[in-house]
Amino acid sequence: MKMRTQHTFFIILAQLFCSSIINATIGRPRGVSISMASLYQPAEDGTFTCLDGSSKIPYEYVNDDYCDCNDGTDEPGTSACPNGKFHCTNAGYVPSNILSSRVNDGVCDCCDGTDEDAGRIECVNNCKDLGKKLREEQDRTRKLQQEGFEKQKTFSEEGKRVHEEKISRQAELEKERETLEVTVKELETAKLEAESPETEAKDKHQKAWDELKAERQAKKEVEAASVAFKELDTNGDNSIELLEIIAHIEFDIDSNGVVSEEEAKEHLEDKERVDYDTFVKDIWPHVKDIYKKPSTEEPPPEVDPSTEARGEEAQTEQKDEESMPEYDEETKKLIEAADEARKNYDEANSKLKELDNELSSIKSYLEQDYGPNREYAILQDQCFEYTDREYTYKYCPFSKGSQRPKSGGHETSLGNWGNWAGPENDKYSVQLYEKGQNCWNGPDRSVKVHLKCGLEHRLLSSSEPSRCEYAFEFETPCRCSQPAGGTTQAHDEL
Repeated sequence: MKMRTQHTFFIILAQLFCSSIINATIGRPRGVSISMASLYQPAEDGTFTCLDGSSKIPYEYVNDDYCDCNDGTDEPGTSACPNGKFHCTNAGYVPSNILSSRVNDGVCDCCDGTDEDAGRIECVNNCKDLGKKLREEQDRTRKLQQEGFEKQKTFSEEGKRVHEEKISRQAELEKERETLEVTVKELETAKLEAESPETEAKDKHQKAWDELKAERQAKKEVEAASVAFKELDTNGDNSIELLEIIAHIEFDIDSNGVVSEEEAKEHLEDKERVDYDTFVKDIWPHVKDIYKKPSTEEPPPEVDPSTEARGEEAQTEQKDEESMPEYDEETKKLIEAADEARKNYDEANSKLKELDNELSSIKSYLEQDYGPNREYAILQDQCFEYTDREYTYKYCPFSKGSQRPKSGGHETSLGNWGNWAGPENDKYSVQLYEKGQNCWNGPDRSVKVHLKCGLEHRLLSSSEPSRCEYAFEFETPCRCSQPAGGTTQAHDEL
């Protein structure tokens, strides 16, 4: 048995006296809660076993102001064990545990003052006042939560109603699509059947027109060649010889200012002279883009207005000649039939695409996780903003998060809708938006939206806990759950 000083001996006597009074009234040592009282009853042999099971001591050593147990459980009512805990009963308020080092330290830590019994100071028991304030705050919180929950129920009912409507509409559209798809295929076949004779008739008409244009062009080429032949044949001998080519500087191949005999020969296909037929057939196609008419020094004659008008008419007639003539009546009827077939097909196919787009939108909506009771569906297609000293933050549920400078500027993506990211036991408390705009020399931006119960949908704050990883706080009735029945009462522990 350890040796103790005389001072300790008197303390032991005092503690035993107090313990006997406490045990006689509530059956537990000082600093022990009711829930732990059974663990502090003396054994049949008058001993106490440390709660960690490390040792067994005489029961009178409990609360003797000397630490005997490694876990400090033998001194719940003194400051002897640095790792011990003192239980504040706090009748009328909330029970709590404080560090044993705070027992009898001259500071009132328990609202009932039970941690200070050394007589150094007198503690005022204000547990009932604190309990009253707590109950009032709990009542306010419960009232808010109840009001929010009523809204949440309304949102949930609306979400479920829309969900059922979407399912019904989906079935209706799928049935309509089956019929429309058959119609589109039939109209496509009819279109192809109508386009085949139309194409054949159009091609025939185009071919005839192309042949006529080619014939006209050939005639024009012959006329131009004839004019050029006459202009080049300066001696009028119905042939063009080298000297007549040499006289036209435009035939100067090496651009030295003189047309040599070799250059003239090259233009005449190595011949000394050529007749009209040879010129038109062999020479003109190669020189027509080079040849220039002889310039006349005489000023242009005055134009008679009537002559000018006739010239304009001639030009108009020439343009008309260059325009493809109208289709014949049979071809026109084929075109009209094909146009009607195309119109019918395009209208039906357009309707099918619209139907497919609506089905895709409905499928996306039905697959979206809007909460256990679809209460969060109300937030779809809405956006909320919050502005701090530098930025305006934008949060569009199930879509994206972004920020833009308060002073103006472009919007920066903080992330696109990813998934619910709350802990396993509270999945719908956090949303993750990811793959936002890349940070310079860093990761892609992302934002987690932390949801809390509130009477309105409001974006409350924004922060950046780590580089390029943002956090929004958003309150919404969707997050409100049904409060426990009745007002939570402060605990009275006797």
